[in-house]
Amino acid sequence: MRDGLLDPRAVLLNESATDRAAAIRRCGRALVEVGAVAEPYIEAMLERERTISTYVGEGVAIPHGTNASKEDVKRDAICVVRFPGGIDWDGEQVTLCVGIAAKDDGHVPLLAALAEILLDPDRARTLREATEVSQVMKELTA
Repeated sequence: MRDGLLDPRAVLLNESATDRAAAIRRCGRALVEVGAVAEPYIEAMLERERTISTYVGEGVAIPHGTNASKEDVKRDAICVVRFPGGIDWDGEQVTLCVGIAAKDDGHVPLLAALAEILLDPDRARTLREATEVSQVMKELTA
């Protein structure tokens, strides 16, 4: 994954959320806080989730905005938000959300890189169980 996509401030490893919408809002807020997206992008992330689940398996979801929300993206970025207590994601347990903000087709290589990591059970476990920001940074920027 290319440098600059993951700001260490967007790695939150001990969050909690009451439900899927709250978890998505937390991801969106993390992207807003590092200056990657404008506030309306959070609503677009929720809209995307209403259209199609962003759950990808192995306890991981990849919330992102709709195509119409591209103008709210200031720069390509991801956030990694861990919910150790788990969240019910339409019947699945999610403990890790990787929020994505991408202009144009920037999400395609991002999703491909994430899929490669998440398809490796050891790397996926490392991310799900990470307790240090440095572990996540190492795994995602390797």
